[in-house]
Amino acid sequence: MLELDYEILSELKRNNAAWRLLTADMAPLVISFLNRAFIVPNVRAITESDLAMKLDDELYDLRAVHGDDSFRRRGLQYVREWAEPDKAWLRRFQVRNSDEAHYDVTPSAEKAISWADSLMDGSFIGTESRLKTAFDLLRQIVHGAEADPELRLAELKRRRDELDAEITRVERGEISLLDNAAIRDRFQQFSFTARQLLSDFRSVEQNFRELDRDVRRRIALWREGRGALLDEILGEHDAIIDSDQGRSFFAFYDFLRSPSLQTEFNDLVEKVMRMPATGGAARDDGLMRIHHLWVDASSHVQDIVAALSAQLRRFLDNRVWLENRRIVELFEKIQEHALECRSNPPSGTFMEMGEASVGVRLMMERPMYSPRAKTVIDSDDVVNGDESFDVSALFDGSYVDRSILEGRVDRALMHAPEITLGELLAAYPPERGLAEVLTYLSIAASRNSSIFRDGETDFVAWRNESGKMTEAEAPRLIFTREYKKA
Repeated sequence: MLELDYEILSELKRNNAAWRLLTADMAPLVISFLNRAFIVPNVRAITESDLAMKLDDELYDLRAVHGDDSFRRRGLQYVREWAEPDKAWLRRFQVRNSDEAHYDVTPSAEKAISWADSLMDGSFIGTESRLKTAFDLLRQIVHGAEADPELRLAELKRRRDELDAEITRVERGEISLLDNAAIRDRFQQFSFTARQLLSDFRSVEQNFRELDRDVRRRIALWREGRGALLDEILGEHDAIIDSDQGRSFFAFYDFLRSPSLQTEFNDLVEKVMRMPATGGAARDDGLMRIHHLWVDASSHVQDIVAALSAQLRRFLDNRVWLENRRIVELFEKIQEHALECRSNPPSGTFMEMGEASVGVRLMMERPMYSPRAKTVIDSDDVVNGDESFDVSALFDGSYVDRSILEGRVDRALMHAPEITLGELLAAYPPERGLAEVLTYLSIAASRNSSIFRDGETDFVAWRNESGKMTEAEAPRLIFTREYKKA
């Protein structure tokens, strides 16, 4: 924790957007409106027209109470003012396939809203659950960092003895239940932590967005080689991902994607909501959907990471195009000079070439052909697989040349602006079975022009190496042409 001395606080007062919001004359309007428009419904992108309309409705109600002179400007003017750099309470941005500006709350504004919410007196303030949480965290830190096997075994045995003792008491019918106060205490702590996670996602997203903005700026001004820029950018990208905040976020994201944990979490939330001790919590749709809100918030962070990767790929494509163009220009200059030299050859030595020689390679130096062992797949006794299964084993049976498949896609798109995966497999029957179909999916994932339509499905068919036809139902995949600037 930073030392809050005079100089630090003076700097925060001058430059921190959250401090500016709390000291602004219109703070009650900004905080109340942004809380209802973004925080409560957990909305992360509202169009400019919709946000201005919501604010106009809010201002109409306020003028009816406080008079027509209280808020004289229109909602759109306030919205644009709050997004200016000197305010920085809203983030104005563009989204794909939309010409209208969108808005989201900045992390600084959300901190100010959270602080204002903490000033409200709560009817119930629990302390027991927070004390136990603090003890549990301390135990996890100490025992998780313990390298002595004997000490770790002693702790595990102690926990085992506690569980055995509790099992014995339950078998005797001695069941200790939490009273209503204890349930409300723990539920309050869960509600605060769950909502705080949503706020933390905006800060993580802001860090990646600042990196993406800095990358775009440096790419626009870069005049040196590609390697130096990539080393610098990828080093910062890895530094963020490998930081404490990055590792914590991606570990949390992996946790969210576990189907078993998702099911368990939803079941626990539903049971808690049905308890009488939680009061009106059953009507809180936000907590009922908190898991889905986490997934939606974390997906925004993943979108920023994907945009950063796409920006690097476009930079490489543009640099390759410029270098190829430069090579063509050099060839044309060489041809011009050669034509000039044909009618007026220079005197003396014009060009030197090394002595021509034939490389000799004896027959016995060549390795003999070694046939690849055919992979045998036994489908008679199918069992459930492990989630941590290494899928690379599926591709060891045969080799698929990715460049050949990409050429097929490009040739097909020369005759039509788009083509589905089923049509492509019908035009070019797979020779390597499922591995070839999966390679087509990998090619589509690497192209920004490819379209996956989850609501529509296609039946794709291929013939495996034994000659047997196989069919599968998959989301409709459409390859489209990529249009690049000349």
